[in-house]
Amino acid sequence: MAVPQNSTGENGFCFAQTLDFSHPSPPPGEAGQTFDAVSGQETCDTALSNGTASSIAPSPSDSCAEPLCSTTSGEEETQFNKEVKYVSAEGEELACGWGGFTPSCLQPFNTSKGILFFLCVASFLQGMTVNGFINTVITSIERRFDLHSYQSGLIASSYDIAACVCLTFVSYFGGTGHKPRWLGWGVLVMGLGSLLFALPHFTTGRYEVHSVAEVGVCGGNQSLPCTQAASSMSSYRFVFMLGQFLHGMGATPLYTLGVTYLDENVKTNYSPVYIAVFYTAAILGPAAGYLVGGMFLNIYTEIGREIDITPENTLWVGAWWIGFLGAGAASLLISIPILGYPQRLPGSQRYIVMRVSEAHQLKDGSHKKASDPDFGKTVKDLPRSVLLLLKNSTFIFLCLAGATEATLIAGMSTFGPKFLESQFSLSASEAATFFGYLVVPAGGGGTFLGGFLVNKFKLRCSGIIKLCLLCTVSSLLAIFIFFIHCPNMPMAGVTQTYKGSALPGGHLNLTAACNAQCGCLQETYSPVCGSDDIMYYSPCHAGCKKVYKNLKKGKKVYHDCSCVENALLPGPGDAEAGKCTSSCARRPLLLFFMFVVILFTFLSSIPALTATLRCVSDSQRSFALGIQWIVVRTLGGIPGPIAFGSMIDKSCLLWQDQCGEQGSCYVYQNSAMSRYTLIAGLVYKVLGTTFFIVACLLYKPPPPETAPGSSDASENGNCDLQEHKPSLPAEEDI
Repeated sequence: MAVPQNSTGENGFCFAQTLDFSHPSPPPGEAGQTFDAVSGQETCDTALSNGTASSIAPSPSDSCAEPLCSTTSGEEETQFNKEVKYVSAEGEELACGWGGFTPSCLQPFNTSKGILFFLCVASFLQGMTVNGFINTVITSIERRFDLHSYQSGLIASSYDIAACVCLTFVSYFGGTGHKPRWLGWGVLVMGLGSLLFALPHFTTGRYEVHSVAEVGVCGGNQSLPCTQAASSMSSYRFVFMLGQFLHGMGATPLYTLGVTYLDENVKTNYSPVYIAVFYTAAILGPAAGYLVGGMFLNIYTEIGREIDITPENTLWVGAWWIGFLGAGAASLLISIPILGYPQRLPGSQRYIVMRVSEAHQLKDGSHKKASDPDFGKTVKDLPRSVLLLLKNSTFIFLCLAGATEATLIAGMSTFGPKFLESQFSLSASEAATFFGYLVVPAGGGGTFLGGFLVNKFKLRCSGIIKLCLLCTVSSLLAIFIFFIHCPNMPMAGVTQTYKGSALPGGHLNLTAACNAQCGCLQETYSPVCGSDDIMYYSPCHAGCKKVYKNLKKGKKVYHDCSCVENALLPGPGDAEAGKCTSSCARRPLLLFFMFVVILFTFLSSIPALTATLRCVSDSQRSFALGIQWIVVRTLGGIPGPIAFGSMIDKSCLLWQDQCGEQGSCYVYQNSAMSRYTLIAGLVYKVLGTTFFIVACLLYKPPPPETAPGSSDASENGNCDLQEHKPSLPAEEDI
């Protein structure tokens, strides 16, 4: 068989010789090729279907049915003298459908853009549920089901535990299996987890608020029972943990097999853009979760029931369960079309056989074992696969860098709203909504921009790692903004005495002459803002004796408060339920640099993921992502919130007193919170910078002779009648 060769003329025309298969040629016009020298246009009548030269009419489901050659004069082409690879389709079913049901109306969606859309919806739902709703409603769940902080921490960690348990199995066997089926069943399991998470709301009785309007007012009934037996409601934590475990199981294929499925079915230099769009949806999900979850928390959990408390009251429980019902139903629906996609998309084989390896070269040459087509299909190859990845120093340090970035992302997503709440004196729902507005442009924009830059500048593996390093250094410099902070709002008995003098940190003095006769309890924390712009622990501690509801604002207003100075008239002043509004002049500066930190942190995420995919062999991509996720979750995702949480707790000024036992933190010292956030951020950013530098220095690319001279010389078209190993065909505009 004569091997066809390509040559490039001086004018950039692509001359392709006729294919000779050493058997009788078909009649002219069936399978041939003509070249019009006058127009400089090349017409290819040969339909290349999944790497197989064919003279029969292409099927409607085959996206390669159209001619692949369309080259105009003046375009710069590169000369290649590489052997052409032909891959047989072997009768593989590439139609979109379920079993034998493959209606023609579904085939227009059987493209890379179609599967990208459905995977984006799935990642959006996953991010909104796990990283949005969970973080937003965790306080309400603690209050509703009498959970301690460590119990809610176990609920949050169940997701990562499930992911670590399933990652090796799913990435190894799913990597060589039918990826869309793994993905579809995973999204379905994730939807079941969301529905299960909302189940306790319907299996428990109504939430009863054991208080009346006068409780907390000076002279009112201040008694609170402290000898209550342990509530049986706390046993529902196991239901929440199981729901989170199903979330983790279902999301495992999404960020391993989903990424590699996209990478395998699109052109190599377009892959970062597709993956960036996919991850952008995953970033927008939590932002939507914060916004929507914050709105649901303003609705009382027992919908339709009238009560006399407002969301500012510490006994308020919002409608935490609505979001999980909606996300669960949507996940079940979106799993159906994903299950219908074929093992590979029509026409994708040409991208696989043309992909140029950028895998890190091991000194002993053992990386060549992964090139065996039968490698990785049995359990026996699992230890060897792990060993090959462990020998890949570039991959190891990229994993460690990813773990440091994941620690910061996990810490920011968990405690970002709390930071804003403390610094700017916001309510929990306001802080969650505010943080959502911050994450949408910074996180989503950074994620998409990272993939765009890799594609725009046609970066190879070494250049991608350098881009990651640049982003990490930029965010490292921006994190020094945490040297500044907003001052705490003055709070009588906590940050200052009732007479206005400063109190040393950790020394509370909530009793004064103005409230000594009120019999106030420290267990009743319900902050109010006096007309003198000073916060008080509760209406009782402000010495307030009367209360009525402000119909315009919907908040309670307390009168005759003996501890509050009246600026206009002599005598007691008034107080309004809730925190005082902060007027911090440094607020815009803090928000801007927080935006920069989030932007550059997410800007490196897609390039780092792309570098991971390129520094390992093609057959190990899914498994490498699985191992990377295990490292990232074990070293970053799980300990990250714990590390940040323990450091932030050191800045607590006022702890909850649950009948002599320490509960959660009510008030943080803003200066200490900024200082500890700065320390944690610097430690992890310096580590991330170091790991990227080492990964860049240790990376050993393939020998120069295997690298393409100039891929993608033209945006509009390259001659790809034959599938060349070193070159990739031009694809349609994205």
